[in-house]
Amino acid sequence: MAKADAKTAVLADGLRYKTKASGSPFGAAASFGASTMSCFMCGKHRLRSLMGSRKVAGKSQPVCSPSCKALDEAAAKS
Repeated sequence: MAKADAKTAVLADGLRYKTKASGSPFGAAASFGASTMSCFMCGKHRLRSLMGSRKVAGKSQPVCSPSCKALDEAAAKS
């Protein structure tokens, strides 16, 4: 995912502000299952349908299911 070049504008007082398009590349999709979340273990964004939950430090966290390594290998094959 390539980032768009940030454009700058110089104000009358000499301050420079960067502007960018609003929104997030991880915006909510039409359905709950089609949106993405980041894995607690590897930090990569995956579809919610590819995530599971695992108890880490006494709290349920979203993680890749069945494992981060298995999903990376499957993505490399396709």
